[in-house]
Amino acid sequence: MAEQPSFREALRYWFRLGWISFGGPAGQIAIMHKDLVERRNWIPEDHFLQALNFCMLLPGPEAQQLATYIGWLLHGTRGGIVAGVLFVLPAVFILWGLSWLYAAFGTIPAISALFYGLKPAVAAIVAEAVIRIGKKSLKNAALVCLAVAAFIGIFFLHVPFPAIVFASGAVGYLGGRFFPARFAAVGQSPSTPAEVYVITDEMTSRRSSAGWGHVLKVVAICLPLWFAPVAALGLWRGWDDIFVQIGLLFSKAAVVTFGGAYAVLAYVGQQAVQHRGWLEPEQMMDGLGLAETTPGPLIMVTQFVGYLASYLHAGGLAPALAGAIGGLLTTWVTFVPCFMWIFAFAPFIERVRKNARLGAALSAVTAAVVGVVLNLFVVFTRHMLFPEVGPHFDWFALAAAATAFIGMQRWKWGMIPVIIGSALAGGAWKWFVG
Repeated sequence: MAEQPSFREALRYWFRLGWISFGGPAGQIAIMHKDLVERRNWIPEDHFLQALNFCMLLPGPEAQQLATYIGWLLHGTRGGIVAGVLFVLPAVFILWGLSWLYAAFGTIPAISALFYGLKPAVAAIVAEAVIRIGKKSLKNAALVCLAVAAFIGIFFLHVPFPAIVFASGAVGYLGGRFFPARFAAVGQSPSTPAEVYVITDEMTSRRSSAGWGHVLKVVAICLPLWFAPVAALGLWRGWDDIFVQIGLLFSKAAVVTFGGAYAVLAYVGQQAVQHRGWLEPEQMMDGLGLAETTPGPLIMVTQFVGYLASYLHAGGLAPALAGAIGGLLTTWVTFVPCFMWIFAFAPFIERVRKNARLGAALSAVTAAVVGVVLNLFVVFTRHMLFPEVGPHFDWFALAAAATAFIGMQRWKWGMIPVIIGSALAGGAWKWFVG
């Protein structure tokens, strides 16, 4: 077993991750996979992917929940809280400031120019992750076919992500029963010497808490924390106030939006723009652009929505104060449930992790997830190369993404230099070329 990182060492890593986790869920998962599986040897490949599979079944942002899960595996509840909080904390303050600048002064060309160059770097990071994870998880033709079917289903047929996951799991479970060799759990081949990792299957303390008593205890702690700010604002401002409406809407979104950040964005956009009229469609798109170019989960666009809705409907408060309250409230009710799902149910996943048939089901889900991440890469890259405004085709984005990808593959460029260099190159291109 590798040396267990101290809590302080893990704290430093989660803090660093919060500042470099660009690119939405696909980019963030790629960064964590490269750091935690390959560089630091904190968690084995199969354990990482099975934790990811579980997080993708939950409502809310899967990348933040994955960080919480791994932090919990390393250092228990405090490790999970630190990992999950630091994953989003830099984005909270950055997006808070950008939301105020946007509400007060409109769009921010200088910042947009700097962040313009980040997208090619993210595309390269995600492409490398798809190739790397695909090589390790798609061990045979059956799993390759599942990945292809998942991509076709979600990209061309618009099949809901949860349906793809559950169908893949069912196929894998039956395959594990009737064709076990083709649906074995993802892991190293017998001929490959096993690497030494910090997190091992001997960490029984993480599994021992699996039980309904533990679930009830977690829920009894998290539910009051979840709704306490909404109740306090309702008592202060009245139950029909904009803050209460925001708290209830985003609490509902945290529960019903399965399929990750993109499902949340579709639901919030429909509710905030079409049904309630808090924002204009153009403002929602501007918020999405800000969220895409800041570190942290893409779901942080909800903070922008809550900020702007409160800023524009301040109800007697100073607009900047109302916006701050609305934005922070949105972030609170969005992420507290994420911790509840992980702390309540992760012990059950750890307990059944080595069950052969369930392992086969998770192996099939992992194959499907490769197709889903490929879909995210294609969608992200398509928007990058064919922007809604500006030139019909963005040749700079293509050249920058290709350069970053080749550099990471051939010369092993690090992610941080790639991100910084790409941002500076994009800013210079916008400044001098326009």
